Amino acid sequence: MTTTATVVTVVAAVMAGFSGASIFAKAKFVVEPLAEYGVPRKIWNLLGLAKAAGAVGLLVGLAVPIIGLLAAIGLIAYFAGAVITVVRARAYAHAPFPLVYMAPVVAALALGFPG
Repeated sequence: MTTTATVVTVVAAVMAGFSGASIFAKAKFVVEPLAEYGVPRKIWNLLGLAKAAGAVGLLVGLAVPIIGLLAAIGLIAYFAGAVITVVRARAYAHAPFPLVYMAPVVAALALGFPG
């Protein structure tokens, strides 16, 4: 794995971890849109857990590439689902936000992740 791919992978993990932690912390900028989109409160912690697990998986993937690959696939699926949720809620202006979090994961894969 190149240094660039490693850095991008770490950035992706930090971003996904921040996003997951924001759900656990009930950050207004995260939970208000979730409520607006009609996402049931009972699954919010699961969404945060999925992002946190993906972040940890990316970091573990630096040493165990298959774990990182699976984590990346999971995060890409998660954020693709987020885009679909936003579009279904007709909040089109919010659609770029999950793509911002997905971009470094896709970039890490494109740069040769896993090693």
